[in-house]
Amino acid sequence: MSRAPRIEKDPRRLRHTPNLPRERPSFSWAEAARALDGLPDGGLNIFHEAVGRHVAHGRGDKVALRFLRKRGGADDVSYRDLADRAGRFASVLATLGVAPGEAVFSLLGRQQELYVAVLGTLKAGRVFCPLFSAFGPEPIATRLGIGDGRVLVTTQRHYERKVKGIRDQLPKLAHIILVSEGGAPVTAVDEAHGVHAWDALMAAADPQAPTASTTKDTPSVMHFTSGTTGKPKGAQHVHGAVVVHVTTGRYVLDLHDDDIYWCTADPGWVTGTSYGIIAPLVCGVTSIVDEADFEAERWYRILAEQKVSVWYTAPTAVRMLMKAGAELPRQFDLSALRFAGSVGEPLNPEAVWWGEEVLGLPFHDNWWQTETGGIMIANTAAMPIKPGSMGLPIPGIEAAIVDVKEDGTVTVIDTPDTEGELALRPGWPSMMRTYLHEPARYEKCFKGGWYLSGDLAKRDADGYYWFVGRADDVIKSAGHLIGPFEVESALMEHAAVAEAGVIGKPDPVAGNVIKAFVVLKPGATSTPALLEELLGFARTRLGPAVAPREIAIVPDLPKTRSGKIMRRLLKARELGLPEGDVSTLEGSAS
Repeated sequence: MSRAPRIEKDPRRLRHTPNLPRERPSFSWAEAARALDGLPDGGLNIFHEAVGRHVAHGRGDKVALRFLRKRGGADDVSYRDLADRAGRFASVLATLGVAPGEAVFSLLGRQQELYVAVLGTLKAGRVFCPLFSAFGPEPIATRLGIGDGRVLVTTQRHYERKVKGIRDQLPKLAHIILVSEGGAPVTAVDEAHGVHAWDALMAAADPQAPTASTTKDTPSVMHFTSGTTGKPKGAQHVHGAVVVHVTTGRYVLDLHDDDIYWCTADPGWVTGTSYGIIAPLVCGVTSIVDEADFEAERWYRILAEQKVSVWYTAPTAVRMLMKAGAELPRQFDLSALRFAGSVGEPLNPEAVWWGEEVLGLPFHDNWWQTETGGIMIANTAAMPIKPGSMGLPIPGIEAAIVDVKEDGTVTVIDTPDTEGELALRPGWPSMMRTYLHEPARYEKCFKGGWYLSGDLAKRDADGYYWFVGRADDVIKSAGHLIGPFEVESALMEHAAVAEAGVIGKPDPVAGNVIKAFVVLKPGATSTPALLEELLGFARTRLGPAVAPREIAIVPDLPKTRSGKIMRRLLKARELGLPEGDVSTLEGSAS
């Protein structure tokens, strides 16, 4: 079927979001900050902007978060409730002796205590770092170690299965706070060794803890991002990032006070924190939080019964909904839905059109990274969509396609539809301020007056940006960024494995699944039983979200002469693609 190259904006669904291109020349981040209250001493604190100011302005009784239980029913939490509970958690941190700037980690699913811990930590002027609850012990230990984790909030089940065995590796982890799960009592409390019960600490805490006198440059949230070599990197953000969150909440997601909003991202990842917690609360909306896992009929029922008006999800979820068929959504009244956004990886044009044809509105794709802290390029409600495009840079963001030479020279590519590296002019408020303990890796991201994203893209004659691919080997699977090095390292801990190489193998639902190639040590024999053992070993070490779905035992791995595994070549051979330049391959002719 022939389709138009773009989808025009629908004025029936657009509220009063400013027209993006028209507003660009007059936009400034300083002006955008005036949408916030700030602190009395001229400072800035995310908790105050997300919760405290709404209570102060008489909106405390409004529902901030509606938690949908797995087996039915819902629990509403008002802005006033959040303020009270966040104040208690801030007091808990002070009582435990956690100093300003120290890191509080969470290993929790989408449950109320996670949201309270985020907001209470920010209120107290400490740094919050969420971990994905499906991580295994090794990814948890690595991140807690790099991030100098002082406190971990988790469930007793996670503690006993994943954390207890690595506690000796984490001398800076002074306190573990255990949250009740499914109503079961917490029985593993050991105060002498810093293991506490959440309920007991919160019951004894003062809800009137003061909001810390943080500034726009005070560290606030840390997220980990994986590269192709080395350990995960802790990207440190600041309280000033909230200016980008409120701006993109209004400009990109078109959020208004009376919206019912649903971000499906897990809070263990940056989208789930920035746009599942901070941005919607700052914009004063009611957010839906579903405690259950994905199920197509349940999701459509939530959209209909909760009268969701703005929905922010991921391409993997969209593809899973597409797989469930076009008849299922027609069984539900989705008339309240007026805007649907997508992020996490490029959204293919077919998915955008599917939304238009089946749901009655297209998905608006956008682009940003852990390092950028907020949405940078987007298809907004106020502009036509080019299906398959990332859209246009938001106000306040200068983007370009650049060519980076070996000597570090950066040249802007002005020719439309020419591939290069996507770069941004530094200085936006949510830009990461460092990779924790790794200043050299941080500095590598900036050359010639640009932040280099590591993503390959092109820009068309209308200024729309189009994603081409990653400049490195980092794998996106079901919206999660997975570094090959971390998976390879875990596999090599098995007694039979000498070497390992990991690639992302295309998958119609997850985008990519992890496939590993392993070389056995002398004396080890390739058998079906060993393959099953390796798969189970990896799942135990890494968790199901990170572990390989497939493992192949091979006689050797392609490497460069300097010893680096050529993952590009592994992938080309797996998929039957051209191998490209192999001049640096170990053993190749000069």
